[in-house]
Order: sequence, then C-alpha cells, then structure tokens
Amino acid sequence: MKALITVPARIGSTRFPKKPLHLINGRSLLARVVQVATVAAKQTGAECVVAVDHSEVAEHCEQIGVRWVMTDPDLPSGTDRALAAARAFGGEWDFVLNLQGDAPFTPAEHVSVLIEAAKAAPQADVFTPVIRLDWDALDQLRAHKVDHPFSGTTCVRADDGRAFWFSKNILPAIRGEERLRGEEALSPVFRHIGLYGYRMRALEAFCSAPVGTYEKLEGLEQLRFLENGMHVHAAEVAVPKLSMSGVDTPADAALAEELIARHGDPYLDLEKLL
Repeated sequence: MKALITVPARIGSTRFPKKPLHLINGRSLLARVVQVATVAAKQTGAECVVAVDHSEVAEHCEQIGVRWVMTDPDLPSGTDRALAAARAFGGEWDFVLNLQGDAPFTPAEHVSVLIEAAKAAPQADVFTPVIRLDWDALDQLRAHKVDHPFSGTTCVRADDGRAFWFSKNILPAIRGEERLRGEEALSPVFRHIGLYGYRMRALEAFCSAPVGTYEKLEGLEQLRFLENGMHVHAAEVAVPKLSMSGVDTPADAALAEELIARHGDPYLDLEKLL
C-alpha cells in the first residue's frame, strides 16, 4: 500500500497570522508536526510532504529539510489541501493521511496506527483515531461542555471499529451509569481525535460531494462520509502524554509551551526514534 502523510500548513490564518512559523519552545510549529510525520513515515514506510500556500512557508520547509508542494491558498479545508498535495506531489497513492499542521502533540503512534489499520481493513474507506474515556475523563468532558458545548467530539462505534456516528453531543446516553462505574474502569464513551487517513478514492469522493445536512448541523466534516454511505473505521488508540486540541491562537501556543515545561518536550523523544 502506497501511503502519503500530508501536512497542510497555511500562513493566512486570521486568528494567528504566520502560525506555521511560530516558535514553540525554540522550534517552529511546523517543524514539530513534521517531526511527527517523519517518525511515522519511518515506522510505516510512508512518504511525507507539506502542503504550503505561501513562499515563506516553502522557504521554511527548505530550512528544516522537508519536501513541500504549493497549493491554492483559497482551498476550503485541510482535506481539500491534502488531496491537492497528493496530486501535486505525484505518484499513485492508495492512502493519504491528513496530519493537521497545528497539532504538534499528535503521537507518531496514532499516525502509524491508522496506516497499519488501512492495511488490515481493506473494506473501510476512512480511518480516524478515538480514545475510550475513563470515568474521570468523561466527567471532565461533561464539565467542559457546560461552557463550551461545541468543543470535543464523541464517536459511537462497533466492536470491530466501524463508526456509526460522530457528534458534538456526548454519545451514547448511559442508563445505569452508577452501576457501570462500579463494574468497569472505562466508560462506554469514545472521544474522537481530529486525524484522518483516506483511501484515495474516498478522498476524491469527499472533495467532490456537497456539504452534508448533518455535517453542516454538527460542524463535523467526517459526517459527509457517513452521509454518503462510506465505511469509517474508528481505531482505538492510547491516551497521549500531552493533549490539546490544536494551536489556533497565540494563547494556545503559550499553553503548548506550558505543557512542554510541565511534561517534557515530545520533539526530543521523537528525535531518538530517527
């Protein structure tokens, strides 16, 4: 299976201009994500490339020694940019993984798990990771949603990993929760992580399909696949050492530095694997 890891890196963020170039603990945001992609590529035999939209980001790619392709700055989403990158990079790709350029703490193992899952489950079209929450983590998610109802996504899945649905609501509802808390360490709730791998045919179908009804209501692009009858595989992965949804603002970058100071720098851990 020929797999390509793409890293969309947009310079034109309105909330955080030149975000890919911003230094976090001495290394650019983009360099941190590229390190994840490079390790995962080494572990799985995949290739990796950065999808840029500006010459300044391309120059930085040259400085950190990663391949890049130029993509249209007006593309509507990171998913469209991943497809554009795969086409521009050349080659016949079976599987394209979209590693967001603002997710520096994505474990390389999560990327590798999706690529290996794609090799093992040929019936599935799309692959994405989920984490099963323990009861404390579920309580924290519920408390967080009181003030931030659209932050955090859950997934309902079969035992074999096939996803039934994704929602900004906490699914499933749990009858007999008090009894379950006494019987099991883990809740039945899976939290979704925004990392995706696609069969090339599924990626092309997504980018040519209109926005789905529930995709628009929930604000979740993965529902477009389900609404079009595609098979989405939700692979269970381990809880990451450092966790945050993404670096979208300068305040997020400051939080990332705080997490590094508290827990250590994952970049250095990845460096040992190269």
